Amino acid sequence: MSSSNERLTMIRQLMKSDDIDAYIVPVTDPHLGEYVPDRWKIIRWLTGFTGSAANVVITSDFAGLWTDSRYFLQAEEQLCESGFELVKLIIPHTPEYIDWLAGTLPEGSKVAVDGCIIPVGTVKLFNKTVGKKKISLVTDKDYISGIWEDRPAMPAGKAFEHTVEFAGLSRREKLRQVRIRMNEMGVGYHLLTSLDDIAWLLNIRGNDVNYSPLFTAYGLVKSGQFLLFADDSRIPDTLKSDLETDDITILPYDSIASVISSLDEESAILITSGTTSAGLYNSIPVKMDVVEDVSIPARLKAVKNDVEISNIKKVMVRDGVALTKFFWWLETNIGEQAVTEMTAADKLLSLRMEQENCTGPSFDTIAGYKAHGALPHYVSTPETDVLLEQDGIFLVDSGGQYFDGTTDVTRTITLGNPTAKQKRDFTLALKGTIGLALVKFPRGTKGYQIEILARKALWDNGMNYGHGTGHGVGFFLNVHEGPQTIGTGASGDLKTILEPGMLTSDEPAIYREGEYGFRTENLILCVEDQTTEYGDFYKFETVTLCYIDTSLIMMDLLNDDEVKWINDYHVRVYDTLMPFLSNKESEWLKDKTRKI
Repeated sequence: MSSSNERLTMIRQLMKSDDIDAYIVPVTDPHLGEYVPDRWKIIRWLTGFTGSAANVVITSDFAGLWTDSRYFLQAEEQLCESGFELVKLIIPHTPEYIDWLAGTLPEGSKVAVDGCIIPVGTVKLFNKTVGKKKISLVTDKDYISGIWEDRPAMPAGKAFEHTVEFAGLSRREKLRQVRIRMNEMGVGYHLLTSLDDIAWLLNIRGNDVNYSPLFTAYGLVKSGQFLLFADDSRIPDTLKSDLETDDITILPYDSIASVISSLDEESAILITSGTTSAGLYNSIPVKMDVVEDVSIPARLKAVKNDVEISNIKKVMVRDGVALTKFFWWLETNIGEQAVTEMTAADKLLSLRMEQENCTGPSFDTIAGYKAHGALPHYVSTPETDVLLEQDGIFLVDSGGQYFDGTTDVTRTITLGNPTAKQKRDFTLALKGTIGLALVKFPRGTKGYQIEILARKALWDNGMNYGHGTGHGVGFFLNVHEGPQTIGTGASGDLKTILEPGMLTSDEPAIYREGEYGFRTENLILCVEDQTTEYGDFYKFETVTLCYIDTSLIMMDLLNDDEVKWINDYHVRVYDTLMPFLSNKESEWLKDKTRKI
């Protein structure tokens, strides 16, 4: 019996003793972020599945793992003989397992979950969905801690300050802005549960999760004081003194629930239902007015200040240098030495780490050769790693974390002998990238209102891609950051308008299963364009600096504006990066950016 089967058996025994008919295991931690510390990688420990998006449901005779199309092939392999079955999500990032429970369980059944790791918004949706069948949800059942014997400890690294020279605004000024918004909304308290909100607001960072420089803590904003719930032994004395000077009181991490339960019932508290756990929500006094909305720091940090924007543009130069050196190295070494997906990804990371202020990757590099490029979130492993040859398509999606910014860029190149079909697919997807880069739009526009520009060329040819087109990007924070989104609500808040200062990805794509994938992703900055008698208009500035493989372009599919955009972009890429390259690299880039 495998470890997964043994663990499944133990959970079922606990369920039986508590008269529980189904047990839910989310992929999250108490802060409900995208990346979680090792201690909270419960689904990986339980099932063997290593993807970042999943939910597990266990009954007496069934155990299923729900995930989306990015992970279907991976899940099928990793769940083999685990006792868990793959259930394919129809719509990504949705709790479709709730509908399954409603349709499968008999009336009067009891479902359980650890309320500390499930959003209160999901609990409310569950109760609404199964209410007619009188299925109850118990939110105080932790069946994991007692059976995970070698469970990793809580993160223990030190917090550190993200200085104003990078952040642009002091924590005192940021807190002032938050309190102004709170007064406008009529709330006396603002509960912060997202690690990135707290990190941005207090200008602190940490190393508690992979890829994002986050520090584990809760926060509570009130008039004249900020309560930071964290292990104070992890906060250096100098930083601790500075925080106290700014009226920030440090309290034990695990005292958050008791403090919330003692708040003034006559006041109102602002929470974000998607990032506040059911357990924490249940500690709010019953009579207290609860306002649910996107957090104020999330909205503020989405609009980069002038210092952040200046720093981001400097980072893009360094990141572009690393990317150029990588693709030059790749082209000159394939066929001369063994280069695989994994060694290529390692080489790119090493070149980034040579750049000033780089602290590491912003996510696990996606380096997909041929058929692997058709898997949007593929990450090469020793079991799947393949040798790159002088033939076929290679997709590289990568990013870096720098003290002065976060990057995310995808380029797809040919390693030799591209077909007409490949060129057509590449060009149709590229037309979407350019379509967003060229758009002008009136103030008040939401991301989903312009997404058609990214998909039209593909739709016109009966093609599409299954993920969103654009997500917000943090500043030395999460590479995926809302609330703005270009596409579905899965990557942000559909109601959020696009504002100058927002940094967003632009990543239309096309995938052919078993063959290849194409994606050209740039980061675009929303900027002011013009004011007319019809109002204020905005546009995007492409800030990513990396050549586009023009040997994959089918010229007949481009119009004059698109050709001009590519040529102008390549002039800027070459002129900006050339001074930082060797003579050989510079000559190579000059050829790659020649006029088409």
